[in-house]
Amino acid sequence: MIIVMKTGASQLQIDGIEKFLKEHGFGVHISVGTERTIIGAIGDERELAVSPLEVMSGVDKVMPVVETYKLASRNFKPETTVIKVKGQEIGSDKLAIMAGPCSVESPEQILDTALYLKSQGANFLRGGAYKPRTSPYAFQGLEEEGFRMLAQAGQEAGMPVISEVVSPVSLEQALKYVDIVQVGTRNMQNFHLLKEIGKLKIPVLLKRGLASTIEEWLNAAEHIMSGGNYNVMLCERGIRTFEVATRFTLDLSAVPLIKELSHLPVFVDPSHGTGKSKLVAPMSRAAIAAGADGLMIEVHPNPKEALSDGPQSLDFKAFNCLMDDITKIAGIVGKKIQI
Repeated sequence: MIIVMKTGASQLQIDGIEKFLKEHGFGVHISVGTERTIIGAIGDERELAVSPLEVMSGVDKVMPVVETYKLASRNFKPETTVIKVKGQEIGSDKLAIMAGPCSVESPEQILDTALYLKSQGANFLRGGAYKPRTSPYAFQGLEEEGFRMLAQAGQEAGMPVISEVVSPVSLEQALKYVDIVQVGTRNMQNFHLLKEIGKLKIPVLLKRGLASTIEEWLNAAEHIMSGGNYNVMLCERGIRTFEVATRFTLDLSAVPLIKELSHLPVFVDPSHGTGKSKLVAPMSRAAIAAGADGLMIEVHPNPKEALSDGPQSLDFKAFNCLMDDITKIAGIVGKKIQI
């Protein structure tokens, strides 16, 4: 349930509600807004009559939360979450651009890419170290050495870095090198991994499962948030449908829908969503117009020689053109590029 405190409710009154709820076995999550405080109570509501709460000092109203995802719901937190990473904002009026190669291949490859992306206005460097692939014979990534190369390139370029984790072991390694961890589509419902990330405070980008509903996706975020880590971002990356002309079907309607249902920032990955480099730019433009807080773009110095996902990767020239396009559209929808 949600307890909405009156405007101007004192800290003593808020503390009293928190104490009362904990005494009745509820998990308590407090969201302080610009005008009023909202207290989320997680637990079996049958253990607690609603009426006593409504008459307690400082309480405005008590509302049930019908969604199974409580903490991720906009009913719990009306204000959009803004996550700050090394001076960069995610979820505000500033557009976040995460770009880089699908896989870290060498120190030279990732550093050259990082320096170029930085010069073009990208503000987060992405690169894969662990690569869960459909084929067991495909390149699987450089693992911890890939994390190390990514971190070094990010440091030299002055960019926060993000990389995917696939297990508690890779998570433990990543924490030494990255600023944001990514949970990929194949691990969206790896609840053991999600709960481990929930114990941390590190920001996490949670990609939508390739056959997952919106509700399943938000409940996956809830697994992380229920552990105390509220630094969650969502990423639409395409879902599997009957269509075979593209790698997946990029569901851009998910962006405004998530914005309505949840306070969490929303990204779009048009590279994986289409699987075709020529479609990345138009779908990026559409994603920003739909209200996305950021984009995740695969960029490689020479896509034809990429060890993974070359067909969907942009080269440097194409990324330059993309940044020109999205800078114009961002201004129309009230967003701006961070420098």
